[in-house]
Amino acid sequence: MIFFMSKIRFPVAVTSEDQAQLEQWESAHGTPQQVALRCRILLGAIDGQKNQAIANRLNVSRPTVNLWRKRARDLGIGQVWEIAPGRGRKAHYDQACRDAIINATLQTKPKGETHWSCRSMAREKNISKDTVNRLWQMHNLKPHLSQTFKLSRDTKFLEKMTDVVGLYLNPPQKALVLCLDEKSQIQALDRTQPGLPLKKGRCGTMTHDYKRNGTTTLFAALNVLSGQVVGQCYPRHRHQEWLKFLRRLDGEFPKNLDLHLVMDNYGTHKEPHVQAWLKKHPRFVCHFIPTSSSWLNLVERWFGELTQKAIRRGSFVSVPDLQKAIADFLENWNLKPKPFIWTAKVEDIMKKIDRARAKLEEIEPGCTQPGRKKKANKS
Repeated sequence: MIFFMSKIRFPVAVTSEDQAQLEQWESAHGTPQQVALRCRILLGAIDGQKNQAIANRLNVSRPTVNLWRKRARDLGIGQVWEIAPGRGRKAHYDQACRDAIINATLQTKPKGETHWSCRSMAREKNISKDTVNRLWQMHNLKPHLSQTFKLSRDTKFLEKMTDVVGLYLNPPQKALVLCLDEKSQIQALDRTQPGLPLKKGRCGTMTHDYKRNGTTTLFAALNVLSGQVVGQCYPRHRHQEWLKFLRRLDGEFPKNLDLHLVMDNYGTHKEPHVQAWLKKHPRFVCHFIPTSSSWLNLVERWFGELTQKAIRRGSFVSVPDLQKAIADFLENWNLKPKPFIWTAKVEDIMKKIDRARAKLEEIEPGCTQPGRKKKANKS
């Protein structure tokens, strides 16, 4: 234990953890100045300084030093963040005004625009933009941000999702689970001018315009157990290329293992020639994800890694140059593969989907597509 040492009326005992916490609060960039001042008072007392010495050094009164000693002793060091009732700056706007701003943010839009900004809301309500910004931060409102979503309309959604999630959580014995998909129309983009390299204090740069040098399609299969990826680039993505890729998978893995394939509902995956080939190779067991549910296919997560780390910021003078970059990334990934672990259960997923559907029904009852209004019935 560390004790406040000096001739004081309010001796306080604090632990080394409390002292470390006070030092952190005092030096943190976001700590309000009045809180930092209170921390300095208590830290001075911990060092054994007398009340008058602390008051002179921090340009405060001795009763103020005594006050914070007493509060720390009686209520703990967390009191440095508290504001006593009736103290502090008085609110310039009443609660009704603040509620009106929040309701306007949530329920209205500015004329001719899609969302409010701090400045447009400030002009509308005749207040400062800083006031709007503080209110939005307090209520965690971010009108400038949006996220995309889509609910599947597959009539067998629950059945298909349960099948795929069951493969992830309880994979079958003596079998491998492979997530398959094609990443089509990958463009070989060459920047029109050389970019500046990364340096201290400045990120790397590239021109906003580019030259298109052709496209390629990557067929990939992610081994859910090991994280390894089998990939092959083709100029097109027809059923012929899909069959070539399936034949490669047939030769890539031991013959004594069944291969459970997780894939989407793209037309080439169900083409008659493909179906006939699969019947002749019963070791391939297909599991189709529901429509509009690409998030169920783990290979999409790997495609995101490929895009961010090898393609998006690259510059390619030709399609072979692009294919080489993809092959290099694939080879490097397989040296130390990292599997993507699926943890979500069917029940938890369905709860989230049911909540989303309920919200959509509240917005537009009976409407199957978000944002689409029902037509009024004519009498």
